[in-house]
Amino acid sequence: MAFWWPLLVLGFAFAICRFLLMLIPPNVPSIDVDTSDMVDDGNQTKENSFIYIPSRGRTPDKVQCYEPATMKYMGFFPALEPVEVKERVEQARKAQKIWAKSSFRQRRQFLRILLKYIIEHQELICELSSRDTGKTMVDASLGEIMTTCEKITWLLSEGERWLKPEYRSSGRSMLHKTSKVEFHPLGVIGAIVSWNYPFHNIFNPMLAAVFSGNSVVIKVSEHASWSGCFYFRIIQAALNVVGAPENLVDIITGFAETGEALVSSADKIIFVGSPGIGRMIMRNAAETLTPVTLELGGKDAFIVCEDVDVHHVAQVAVRAALQSSGQNCAGAERFYVHRGIYSSFVAEVVKIVKSVSVGPPLSGRYDMGALCLIEHSEKLQSLVIDALDKGAQIVARGSFGNLSEGAVDQFFPPTVIVNVNHSMKLMQEEAFGPIMPIMKFSSDEEAVKLANDSKYGLGCAVFSGSKRRAKEIASQLHIGVAAINDFASNYMCQSLPFGGVKHSGFGRFAGVEGLRACCLVKSVVEDRWWPYIKTMIPKPIQVSFENLFTAIIKFAFSLIGFALLQYPVSENSFEFQELLVEALYGLNVWDRLRAFANILKILTDYNSPASIKRAD
Repeated sequence: MAFWWPLLVLGFAFAICRFLLMLIPPNVPSIDVDTSDMVDDGNQTKENSFIYIPSRGRTPDKVQCYEPATMKYMGFFPALEPVEVKERVEQARKAQKIWAKSSFRQRRQFLRILLKYIIEHQELICELSSRDTGKTMVDASLGEIMTTCEKITWLLSEGERWLKPEYRSSGRSMLHKTSKVEFHPLGVIGAIVSWNYPFHNIFNPMLAAVFSGNSVVIKVSEHASWSGCFYFRIIQAALNVVGAPENLVDIITGFAETGEALVSSADKIIFVGSPGIGRMIMRNAAETLTPVTLELGGKDAFIVCEDVDVHHVAQVAVRAALQSSGQNCAGAERFYVHRGIYSSFVAEVVKIVKSVSVGPPLSGRYDMGALCLIEHSEKLQSLVIDALDKGAQIVARGSFGNLSEGAVDQFFPPTVIVNVNHSMKLMQEEAFGPIMPIMKFSSDEEAVKLANDSKYGLGCAVFSGSKRRAKEIASQLHIGVAAINDFASNYMCQSLPFGGVKHSGFGRFAGVEGLRACCLVKSVVEDRWWPYIKTMIPKPIQVSFENLFTAIIKFAFSLIGFALLQYPVSENSFEFQELLVEALYGLNVWDRLRAFANILKILTDYNSPASIKRAD
C-alpha cells in the first residue's frame, strides 16, 4: 500500500491540474464580419415586389434570392460558368498545397475562432437561416447552431487523434515489420449541399475538409445562396486571422452546370440532396473516377411499441415530423404504432398538432414556418390526395397565422393522416414536408417488415419500454442510423458517422469515418529493426544439428525472404511454400511444428554441399 499511495496522490494532483487548466479560457481572437447589407430594411423595388418574381422563370446568369415566408426579394448572385468553376478549383488546389503543411495547432485555432463567433452571434445566424429557408428560430438553433458547435468541439477534442498514423498488427508472416495507416489530404474537396440547413450544410463538409488538410469548394443551393454567401464571410474572416492561404475555402453559386463543373474538377465530391441528382453526379464523377459520398434523404420509420409512455412519445413524434416544416433528411416520415395503443397515440398527436400555428417565423410567435421551395406545397398536396383517394383519412391539421398574399403557397399545414398503407405514394416517396401518416402493426415482425419495405434506408427511431426489445427491432432494419427511444440523437453525437443505404446513398460524413473520408488512406510497411534485420533472399548456409539453434534464429527472420524465392527457382520451391503456410497458419500447434521441422529439412537438404554443387 505504501508503494501505491504516492502514485494515487500524483494521479489526483494531475486530474486537479487538468481541471484547473480547463477553467482558463483560451486566447481566441474575435473576428468582425460585415452585416450591413444583410439587414432587412423593409424597402422594395419594382423587381422585388410580390408580383415580379423572376425566379419562377429561371434567369440563366443569376441566382435570384427570396424570403420563402414573405417572398421579399433579397438580391442575386452570379450563376458561375463551368470555366469559372474550374478556375476557382485550381486556385483552391494551389492553396491546399500550402495548407497541407499547416499544424494541427493552427487548424484548432481556426475552429476556436469560428466557435467563438457562432456562440456570440447565434441570433444573427439563425435569423439569416430563417429568412432564407422559412424555418423558425428554434428550428434553426437546433439544426444549425447546436450541430455545428458539437462538430467543432468534437474536432477540437479528437480530430488530431484520428488523423495521426494508426498502427496495425503485421501478422504472423511479417513479425519483423511494422504496419501502419497514414491519412493524407486528398486535395480539393467539392461539396454540393442542400438548402434545408444552409449554415450547417456549409460548415459540416468545410470543417472536416479543412481540419484534415484539404481545401474545399462548396456549391450552395440556388434556394439558399443568400445566407450561404454571408456564412462564407465568417469562414474567410477566421481563415485570415490564422494566416491561412487565400482561396482555401470557396463558395460558388449557380445551377446544374455549376455543379457539374465542380464534380469534374474536384478530387472528391460530397453531395447532399435527392436521389435523382445523386445519380447524375455519379454519372459525371464516373468520367473522371472521382470518389463521391452521397446523402440522398430518406423515408425514416418511427416505430412505437405498446409498452411506451404514449404522452411522451407523441410529443417526440410530432417534433420528428415537423422539425423545419418537415424539411429534414433525417425526419420521420412513416409512423408505425402498435394496434394496442394506436387510438390513444393518434388522439395525443391530434391534440398536439391542432395546437400548432403556422406563419412567417420572424413576424410572430409561430410553431412552424414556411416551405423553402416554390411549388413544393403542390407536391405535398398531391401525396395527400393520392392517400385520400386510396382510403386514408385526415384527422388533424394545424392553423395558419397571418400570411402575406404572395407567400400563401409557401406554407403547408401540419397534417395527421390515418388509415394509410403501402400502396399510397405518401408511404413510399420522400415527402419532405409536415405530414404524419400513421399506420398500425400487430407484432414486432410486422413492424420490421413494414419499416424495411422502402427504397430508402437512412434512419429510424424505435420506442419501447424494453430497451432490449427496441434494440432488437432496430438491429433488423436495413438502415445506416438508428435511434433507440429517441429521435435523431445520432446526429448530435458527432463521433458517429452519418449516412444510409439503398436510395439514401452511400459513404459517410461526420464522425471518424467522415473525417477520414476526406483523406488519402495510405498503407505503409517498414522493417521493424532496420538496419539490423532486413528482408532479403537468404544465401545458402550450412546447417547441422550442432549449429541448429543458430540456424533457427536466422531462419526465423528470413523465411519470408526465402519465400520470395531466388532465381532460378528450385525444384522443391512449391513444397517449401506449402509447408510455410502450414507452419504459419496451421490450426493446431503440432501440425505447425511438424511443418516447421519439414521446412528445416528442406533447407538442410538445399544447403547441403551436394545441393550447392548441383546448383553451381
